[in-house]
Amino acid sequence: MELENIVANTVYLKAREGGSDSNKGKSKKWRKILQFPHISQCLDIKTTIDVNYEYIVDQQPIGKLLFRQFCERNRPHYHKYNSFLDAAERSEVEVDETRVALTAEVFGRYLKTEDKDAVTDVVPANVIDDASALLLEGGARDIFGECIRCVKNFLAGTPFAEFERSMYFHRYLQWKWLEAQPITQNTFRMYRVLGKGGFGEVCACQVRATGKMYACKKLEKKRIKKRKGEAMVLIEKQILQRINSRFVVNLAYAYETKDALCLVLTIMNGGDLKFHIYNMCAGAETGLGLERARFYAAQVACGLEHLHKMAIVYRDCKPENILLDDAGHVRISDLGLAVDVPEGGSVRGRVGTVGYMAPEVIDNERYTYSPDWFSFGCLVYEMIEGRAPFRARKEKVKREEVDRRVKHEPEKYSSKFSDCARSLCSALLAKTPASRLGSNSGKRGAGQVKAHRFFVRLNWARLEAGMVDAPFVPDPHAVYAKDVLDIEQFSTVKGVNLDAGDDTFYGKFNTGSVSIPWQSEMLETGCFTELNVFSSDDTGTECRSTDLQLEATLETVQDDKGCFVFARKVLCPQKKVPQRLRPVPIPEHLLQPSSPPPQS
Repeated sequence: MELENIVANTVYLKAREGGSDSNKGKSKKWRKILQFPHISQCLDIKTTIDVNYEYIVDQQPIGKLLFRQFCERNRPHYHKYNSFLDAAERSEVEVDETRVALTAEVFGRYLKTEDKDAVTDVVPANVIDDASALLLEGGARDIFGECIRCVKNFLAGTPFAEFERSMYFHRYLQWKWLEAQPITQNTFRMYRVLGKGGFGEVCACQVRATGKMYACKKLEKKRIKKRKGEAMVLIEKQILQRINSRFVVNLAYAYETKDALCLVLTIMNGGDLKFHIYNMCAGAETGLGLERARFYAAQVACGLEHLHKMAIVYRDCKPENILLDDAGHVRISDLGLAVDVPEGGSVRGRVGTVGYMAPEVIDNERYTYSPDWFSFGCLVYEMIEGRAPFRARKEKVKREEVDRRVKHEPEKYSSKFSDCARSLCSALLAKTPASRLGSNSGKRGAGQVKAHRFFVRLNWARLEAGMVDAPFVPDPHAVYAKDVLDIEQFSTVKGVNLDAGDDTFYGKFNTGSVSIPWQSEMLETGCFTELNVFSSDDTGTECRSTDLQLEATLETVQDDKGCFVFARKVLCPQKKVPQRLRPVPIPEHLLQPSSPPPQS
C-alpha cells in the first residue's frame, strides 16, 4: 500500500517537472495535434466573435501578441503607441521608491516632446496638461489613464482595420480554430488523486499537446442526478467560465466522459491554507504569523473584489478553499456555492460552512456581498490565531451552538494580534452588515478593506500584477496532499439510470476550451513561439506561409469543370492532404473586412 503511494507521487512529480525529455511533457505528436488548418477553413470564425480592438487585442493574449507583431514588423510607425502603453503600465506597478521618477521619464519621452517616440499626435493637449498636473502633485497613480484611452482609441481605428486585412489576423483565426477543437479525455494524461469534491474525485492531469499541468474535478453523472445537483453544477461551471483572475482558480476546459462531467482547473500544488495553518508550523504552535496572514489576506481580498465586480457572491470563504500555487501565491477555489447577485437586487440562502457563515445567512435574510466579508474576517482571524473565531479545532459542539456564538458572542484576541490586525478582524466580524467593513459599498466593498491600515505598507498595484514575492514558497519536491489510499473513495451510486433526457444538460456543460486560459497555455508552454512562424520572400521579409495563402484556395478549389480539375489534382491531392490542410471555397463576403476602415 505504501509502495502504491510512492509510485503515484513519483509519476506525478515527474510530470510536474516536465518529464525526462526535451519536450517538457509534450506528446511526441504535439505538432500534429496543433497543426494549423488552411486559412480557408477559418475565415467563417469572423462571424462568431467580436472583431474589434477591445476584444481581440485587449482581452485575447494571442490576439494582443499578433497585433503587436503586425505593428512592429509591418507598420513600424504604429509601434511607438504600443511602446507607450507598455511604459505607462510599467510605471503603474513600479516600486514606490522609483515610481515617480519612472513616471516622469515616461511623460518626458512620450508626451512632452515632438520627436519620433511622441504620441502627442493622438493625445489632445488638454489631456496632456491634466497628466502633467497630476505628475507635479507627485505620488498620484493612474496619471496616464486618459492618455491610454486616447492611444487605444487611435489603435482601434485605422491600425486595427489594417491588421484585420493582414496575415497576422488570419493567423489569429487559425489559433481560434485550434482553440475550438473538441476536448475529450484523450486530450489529457491522468495522474494521482489529489482530493475529493462533492460529486467526485479531483485528479492531477496534463495536456498531451502542451505538457501543461491542471487539476481535473470529476463530477459523476449518476451522483449529480441522484442529488438533483444539475443546476448547482451548471452554475459553478458558468461562473468559472466567466472569471479570469490571478486570485481565483480559473477554468481551462470543460468536457464529458461516459460517466462524468469534468472541470479542468488551475492546479495548485502548494496545498490549502488549512493544512499550512495547522500542520506546517514550528512545534505545537499553530497560525501563520502576521506577515504571511497579511499577504494571503490581501490576495484573497483581490479575489473577492474580482468576483464582486462581476456581481458574484462567493459564500464559502474558509481556509480549505484557499490554495497555494508553486510560487506561494494563493487563489480562491471551489465556487460550488457562488451565485450571481441581480443588478439592484439581493439573494437569500442559508448556505456555507458552519462557523464561517455570517449572522444574516444564519437567519436566512436577504443579502448581497456582506457574507463574504464576514467569512473573510474569519479567515484572517484563523490565519493569525491558529483557530477559528467561533469554534476550536476538533471541538465537538452542535451546529446550533456555533451559530449562537457567531450571532451573539464577541471573538477573543490573543497577543498574536497587532492593534491593526485586531482592528481589521473586529471590523470584518461585526454582527450586522450595516456596521461591517466592506459591506456598505456593494460591488466596491473591497476598496474599504484594502484601505484599512493593516495593509498600509502594501503596494496593491504590484500585488495585483503578481510582482510581490510570497513570504513562503512550497517545496517543489513535496506533494501537499493526503496519501492516495487515505483519500476516501466514493461508493457506487445505485438505482440511478442516465437517459436521453440528460443529454441537454450535458450539452450545456461540455463546451471545451475556455479562450483566455487556452491562449495563455499556448504562450506559457512555448507552443506559440515554436508554431507561430511565417514564410520569407527573397528579401527576407515575412510573407504568407502555404497554410495562409488565400490565392491558392481561389485558384484550385472550383467546380469540377475544365482545367481546374487538373489543377486541384496536382496542387491539392485529396487523398494525401490531411482534412484540416485542405483548402475549401471561400464565400466572397468573408474576404471583406468586418467593418470599413474609419475615414481619416
